[in-house]
Amino acid sequence: MKYQLELKEVSKSFGPVQANDGISFAIKPGSVHALLGENGAGKSTLVKIIYGSLEPDEGSMKWYGEDFCPTNPFEAREKGVAMVFQHFSLFESLTVAENIVLGLDNVVLDDVIISKIEKYSKQYGLSINPHQVVGDLSVGARQRVEIVRCLMQNPKLLIMDEPTSVLTPKEVTDLFLTLRKLADNGCAILYISHKLEEVRQICKYATILRNGSLIKNCNPQEHTKDEIAEMMIGKKIIKLARENIKHGKEIFSINSLSSKSNNMFGVDLKDINLSVRQGSITGIAGVAGNGQDELMRILIGEDNAPASSLEFKGLDITRLTSHQRRQLSMFFVPEERLGHGAVPSMGLDENMLLSRPNSSKMTRNNIIDWKQVRNLTNNVVDTFNVMTPSVSAEAQSLSGGNLQKFMVGRELIQNPELLIIAQPTWGVDAGSANNIHQALIALADSGSSVLIISQDLDEILSLCEQVHVLYNGSLSDSVDMQKNGLEKISQLMLGGAIQ
Repeated sequence: MKYQLELKEVSKSFGPVQANDGISFAIKPGSVHALLGENGAGKSTLVKIIYGSLEPDEGSMKWYGEDFCPTNPFEAREKGVAMVFQHFSLFESLTVAENIVLGLDNVVLDDVIISKIEKYSKQYGLSINPHQVVGDLSVGARQRVEIVRCLMQNPKLLIMDEPTSVLTPKEVTDLFLTLRKLADNGCAILYISHKLEEVRQICKYATILRNGSLIKNCNPQEHTKDEIAEMMIGKKIIKLARENIKHGKEIFSINSLSSKSNNMFGVDLKDINLSVRQGSITGIAGVAGNGQDELMRILIGEDNAPASSLEFKGLDITRLTSHQRRQLSMFFVPEERLGHGAVPSMGLDENMLLSRPNSSKMTRNNIIDWKQVRNLTNNVVDTFNVMTPSVSAEAQSLSGGNLQKFMVGRELIQNPELLIIAQPTWGVDAGSANNIHQALIALADSGSSVLIISQDLDEILSLCEQVHVLYNGSLSDSVDMQKNGLEKISQLMLGGAIQ
């Protein structure tokens, strides 16, 4: 049998770091094949080799039995390799059709292209309007634009990186229908995801990596989610458990918060009210683009809020800066890692210093104590298993998942009285996600409060005893989980009545 793509003993290193070490696997035509592994396992490097962004040091690849060694993405696309990236590459101010044309080689925007877009949209159930401005689209619709752009290249292999990370349950179902249609028409799909139940649902083949090496090629449907996770990380998964929940007095509140977005394509916040008690884990669920960014910027202190609309430990904090709020023991993990949560070109130790509270003793009499800074950074790296060659490595050199672990650990190590965290485990492998969840539970069990803003409904449901939904800038009341809670949350996420 001729495989769509076959890798034999592929290796790639970066200085002393062995990113891929003799990896071999094959993808069959018309199959949905998962590529799994914890953060830093070598998935991104391997995909870049397949897509032509990197060249292997050793090993070989074959495409339908013939030698395959693309030296750039253009050559890979010429062969039929297409990729939908985790972070969409779309211009919000342009139309759907304009964005699609920008991603194609030697194509101009005309009626023929518009007809092709409509053809692929209809054929694969990808409902998009070629003339609509991308800034007005939901996250799920934007992903459909990316997929149609790939389909216009007539791909033989479609690589999808974390495709469901920001989708609603219905959008995930719709995506899987599209992927099955593509597979039935002979297009192979290389599916990269940390959501293992979804992998078991859509994939019949999987390649599992750990520390740059091949662990196993298997059928994920023959293994449980925990078994797959344990193969990925090499140890048992600890079950989430929160016992003896004790809520204290109110520590933080949002009071009738309304705010107009500064972003042309942003969402205005409308009369938001929320109460967070000591020892609680409160969750705000919702599809991306419903005001999460605007709310987080206000909570962090980057955007202004009306007087008295934010109170922490009985104090009006609306005019306090982020640094001043940290001195009160109110800490934050924003969604955007590079450029917001961390300065890309600065080392981990330097990024550790940037978020310092006075209690951390990283500075003495306005002089930096680098020994203390590095001790704290090493503590975060060790506690949260951040894969990095050193604490002085630039933030941009880490994989997305490892940078996320560092950012979460940097805040948790300060033992905040209130932690506000957006997308706690976005792009993080199963083992690391479990560790982060356990750390959040431990923080709450110690009497601190945690406010989670997440698009991952499973995460919200597994951690939070109080759940709200943010839709189009409005926040629902707390959902009673004992009375059709999951169904109610799903309705609210899709625009059902706010109660």
